[in-house]
Amino acid sequence: MSDQVIALSNNPNQTFALQLTVNGASLTLNIALSFSYMAGYWQMTIYDAQGQLLLSGLPLITGVWPAANILSQYQYLNIGSCYLLNTGNAPVDYPGIDDIGQFSLLWGDNIT
Repeated sequence: MSDQVIALSNNPNQTFALQLTVNGASLTLNIALSFSYMAGYWQMTIYDAQGQLLLSGLPLITGVWPAANILSQYQYLNIGSCYLLNTGNAPVDYPGIDDIGQFSLLWGDNIT
């Protein structure tokens, strides 16, 4: 498994490209993070390298492995697995509007 840690920043409505190794192959994904005021948590939208929408509105919440895999029901897309980690010792299980910088994404191979 090729785990990759992606640090998040406190910037609102962040977008960034990820160069990943997933399932032994190079993969480029474009990520958009936004805070949902109605839901009270951050959401992730994933686009492929050409800008085609793959997934939208994925809640960024932590959890107990393996159920915490944000991409568990989307393994058919072959974009790997993704977990939200509390790497800054935030006192909550999911980042609020001002503390997403205390969290990181852990991206790895598909889990079958």
